Order: sequence, then C-alpha cells, then structure tokens
Amino acid sequence: MNQQTQQRSWIKAMKGIAAIAAVSLTLGTAASVQANVDFTDERVEWVIPFKEGGGSDTWARFFAPLISENLPGQPPVVVKNIPGGGSTKGANYFDRRAEATGLEVLGTSGSTQFPFLLGDRRVNYDYKNWTPVLASPTGGVFYVSPELGIDSAKDLVKLRGESIKYASQGATSLDLVPLLALEILDIDVHAIFGMKGRGAGRLAFERGEVNVDYQTTSAYLQKVAPLVEEGKAVPIMSWGVLDEDGNLQRDPTFPDLPHFAEVYEMIHGTKPEGTAFKVWKAFFVAGFAAQKGIFLPRDTNPEVIEAWAKAVKDTVASEEFKSRSEAVLGNYPQAVQAKAAKAFQVALDMDESERAWVRDWLSTRYHVRF
Repeated sequence: MNQQTQQRSWIKAMKGIAAIAAVSLTLGTAASVQANVDFTDERVEWVIPFKEGGGSDTWARFFAPLISENLPGQPPVVVKNIPGGGSTKGANYFDRRAEATGLEVLGTSGSTQFPFLLGDRRVNYDYKNWTPVLASPTGGVFYVSPELGIDSAKDLVKLRGESIKYASQGATSLDLVPLLALEILDIDVHAIFGMKGRGAGRLAFERGEVNVDYQTTSAYLQKVAPLVEEGKAVPIMSWGVLDEDGNLQRDPTFPDLPHFAEVYEMIHGTKPEGTAFKVWKAFFVAGFAAQKGIFLPRDTNPEVIEAWAKAVKDTVASEEFKSRSEAVLGNYPQAVQAKAAKAFQVALDMDESERAWVRDWLSTRYHVRF
C-alpha cells in the first residue's frame, strides 16, 4: 500500500474512531470503567520518540504523574525515551511491539506526523493502527543569539547574507516549519542536521554552535525563558495560532510577539500568499494545532480506551492541571478522544498539490529522497 492510500485509509478510519468515541463517551460511565479496568500493581510505559529535555519530553513528564493519579489503580506512568530518525525510530518501535493492554502508550509530535505525511522511507508506522485519547496543541517561538545584533522581527532583514546556523533534527521533522519560514522570508540558513531532538538543538544554541533556534511552547517556557532573562537569547516571533476561521492570530501565550504572517507582512509589505505559504500553513496545522498526541494500539479493549480517555479528561479538568499547565504548556485547549480523533484527521489531511510541492522543495533544497 502506498503512502497516499495509507493516508486516505487513515482519515477514513479516524472518522470512524471519532464517531465510535463519541458514542462510547456518551454511554460509558465512570462506574463501569472503574469496575472493569484496574491497573493496580501495574506500570504504564509511555514511549516518547525523542531525547530527554525537548518539548515532547517536557510535555510527557508534566502529564505523566497527573494521568497516573486518574487511571484506575493509579499505576506509575514512566516515560521511555527512544530517540532517533526524527522520531520515526520510537514510533516504529511502538507500532511493531506495543501490546494492546493499556500499559503501553505512545506520545507523538509533529515530527512524527510530518514523515508520515511526506511518505518518508523511514516510516514503518501507520496512524490508522492507533487510537488517540489526547490531542495537545502547542505554539512555538523563534529566537536568535544576541550576537546577531537584532532585537525584533522587523530587523530580520538584517540577517540576509549573514552566517545563520540552525541545529536540526532533519528537514522532514518539525524543523520543516522554521526552515520553510526562513526561506519564505528570504533568509538563507545553514541547517546542521543530526540532532536527536529539539533539546539537543537548544543545547547547541547555548554552546554557541548555532545562532538561531526555535522551541515549542513547553520547552521554551521551561528552558529558553531563563536564557532570555539572562540576555543570552532574543525572542523574535511565534508561529501563531489559528482562529475559528482558520486565520493566523497571535499566540495567547506570547501576545507580545508577532506571528509569522505578521512578520512576513513587515518584511515584504504584503500579506503572505502563494503555494509556499499554503504549504507552510498546512505543516503548521499538522505540527502545532494537533502537535502532540497520546495513542494506544487500535485493537485495545474499548473499556481500556475509555478508561484512558476518562483519565485524560479528568486530568485536564483538574485544578492542579489548571493551576500548573499554563506555566509549562502554555494557554491552549486540550482535545480528548473524539475531539482528538477529529483534530488528527484534520492535521493529516493534505492537498496533493501541496504535498508534491513540498516534496520537490525538500529534494531540491535539502537533498531529501523519498
């Protein structure tokens, strides 16, 4: 089965999952979940296909103890990092080996969605094999070294012709968003590939090996904000968020930073349009609107899936989550089960002409082979 056929099958499957999930949540009760599912004396392994310290790792380690408290039997939820291949190694591992017991779950990122969308040859996983119980949107902030001598987005034009270095997991990872953004802004950047995660990219920035970087909201708030306070990093722009009409708006977590479309207009004098921007926006949706997710194997017992969905729902409704999440994850609504399935359905639905354009761009610019 080719990648496009797999994707169409996945979208169809996700529509079914969303419908079934909605009925399940309507008919299911907390009592039935507690009576039939019990993880007492068990341990949950949560596979995160990235190295420690990045946005996905920060996100998972925030959620893990809170979800543990709400799962039947309160089993410890242990994060297992399996970095490599821009997250494809860990996703392949889960797709091949995870048992449908509710004791093994996967956390994905846009860096997992992108290779799937693009038909990356490293992908041996298929989203239709998994059932989502959470879609966690996020934002992202692009920042630079103070040594570049700029302090705002309007000064980005000064970077044209400069030696700009960016530490990347790979051109088909979530780094596609900043790399294409800089290209659209006519800023030539030298991507240094081989990073095991965004955390590794941040460390390269801190060591002075690169002079621009971006982090998702959770990692930015925890790891980069202190650098900004110390004068070691200068925030330039966010990627933004989508409003109900699908238009880019300022990220509510970073209201003082212009979003990418605003920066484009600052530099070019017109609003962004054309194929390159449409492609950028499509990957922005896949990488941020439904940026991270919790998945169980699709053939997991429906009662176990319902127990997980209830645990996640109770977690995001808890006062502890509400009081702590904004400082760690930012100010974004979390989508549970049926809404999560719908979010991933939208995120992984790409126009064929856009897919062809971006594959050609990646092949030409970064020598990516499909």
